[in-house]
Amino acid sequence: MSDTNPESSNLNALNTDVTESILSLLPIPSLVRFSTVSKLWRSIITSLPPSSSSSSPWLFLFGIHNTSSFHNQSFAFDPLSNSWLRLPFPSLPSLHLVGSDRFLFSTAPRFSFSPILKPNWRLTSPVRFPRINPLLGVFPASSKLILVGGVGSIGGLVNIDDRSPVQIYDCTLDSWELCPPLPEAFRSNAHETLSSALCKRRFYVFDVSSCFISSFSLDTYTWSDVQTLRPPGLLFAFLNSCNDALVLGGMCNSDRGFSFNLWRVEEGSMEFSEIAIMPEALLFGLLVDCEDEDDGHRFRTLKCVGSGNLVYVFNEDGHKKYPACVCDIGVENGKCRWRSLPNLPSPVNKFHKLVSFCSTLSISDVFHSDEAQIDA
Repeated sequence: MSDTNPESSNLNALNTDVTESILSLLPIPSLVRFSTVSKLWRSIITSLPPSSSSSSPWLFLFGIHNTSSFHNQSFAFDPLSNSWLRLPFPSLPSLHLVGSDRFLFSTAPRFSFSPILKPNWRLTSPVRFPRINPLLGVFPASSKLILVGGVGSIGGLVNIDDRSPVQIYDCTLDSWELCPPLPEAFRSNAHETLSSALCKRRFYVFDVSSCFISSFSLDTYTWSDVQTLRPPGLLFAFLNSCNDALVLGGMCNSDRGFSFNLWRVEEGSMEFSEIAIMPEALLFGLLVDCEDEDDGHRFRTLKCVGSGNLVYVFNEDGHKKYPACVCDIGVENGKCRWRSLPNLPSPVNKFHKLVSFCSTLSISDVFHSDEAQIDA
């Protein structure tokens, strides 16, 4: 890079504040490209405040092949540029992965974590109970994470006789603390039926098979009373936290037929109100063509993840290359806007396991992610 390029010199003549204002409106892929224009632009871009490039969460998909790591793939969708990026697939400490808040976590046999964009795995002190497929949430402001439920792992073997412990990791102290386990109402159900959301220092756990919901307080280290959250006609659903509010997204079967709905859920009372219904054309565009399957089963491979102002819905079945759509719930006047996502960049493999989550990113995550650290 050089500032002696004539074109670059003309651009550098712009007032720095004006240049920063213009650049702050661009999506991250464009900022990465423009950071090579000149040293001045790179300095401005790498100094942009996080809020300028992190308003809308990205969708991340990490596909793990069951026989060959060569066929593993990872993708990221940037909503501002409306495009998928193919990411280099990171080396993995194990195949037991969970993603949350700009990080990948390997949960067994040793717990470790790494930034998404610049893999740099950091081992934690030994976790009390190694877990496979646990629920996980990150509290960035306090540099802590919570690990809930999952399947126990002892010496690489699954332990089905387990009390679903809750464990909290303090990144600053590099220590784990054992907390009260999941309420008894959740323990008789398979861990695959649980979803979770982190909202205002409370970690919510929802079970679609029973529609039970409870929350763990990071302040008191106690679980709330178990309540029931069951919108009419609900088949299955996923709980998310969007703009400091609980949002439930799931399939319904009512008098008007099958539909994918979003509800805003009030904390405490668990009262819900419908905020959006996916257009029918988008819904059936996500489905695998399986004429011999009953209608209800066709929807079971749909998954919903949300954060900030966006809720993503996609099909985890590889037969249709993981089609997806997104709902913007932050549109003015209380309206929601649905749109389909472009296809994943080809070729797309079929995966044994798909790790999916959404997270906001800032330009600093691209340029300053060398050190693995859970913080704000």
